Amino acid sequence: MTSDFELIEALVGWEGRIIRAGTERYRHADGQQVVRDKVWHPGAVGILAVEDTTVWLTRQPREAAGATASLEIPAGKRDVPGEPPLETARRELAEEVGKEAAVWRELFSFWTSPGFSDERIWVYLATELTDVPGGPAPEEDERLEVVPWPLERLQQAIAESEDSKSLIALLWLAAQPRGAVR
Repeated sequence: MTSDFELIEALVGWEGRIIRAGTERYRHADGQQVVRDKVWHPGAVGILAVEDTTVWLTRQPREAAGATASLEIPAGKRDVPGEPPLETARRELAEEVGKEAAVWRELFSFWTSPGFSDERIWVYLATELTDVPGGPAPEEDERLEVVPWPLERLQQAIAESEDSKSLIALLWLAAQPRGAVR
């Protein structure tokens, strides 16, 4: 069953540095109204940075989840107003792992939790990597460890990661024929 609906009102109850939270009221085509809790989020990008024998990952604490060393693909929030997702991905790859890519391909995008949030993540494949002069330059409150992960141990990375964007990207990579990703 599908239903057209329209937004009637949005009430922000709390606003932080990254997100806003509140409620929205909708009217469906049949006239029924519903109220939904909502978290507004600017969106994010994830980068699957792949070389011949390596996928570049990071480890970092994710305090909100209680994770001391979350294994993830390089990623970042779309926190620069008007910046296209691909530009955010380019910036984040340079900041987090000190790399730039000659070839970029958007793989997919998805809603992280559409039951209560509008956060959308765009995932890009980055290949033909070169080092950025000066190396990684994470933001001052980030605690990142750059992890060059051998592709021959990709299943171990999948087993170790608990981050949804990273799992989706790594599972996509694992499903590709060997040597097909360039």
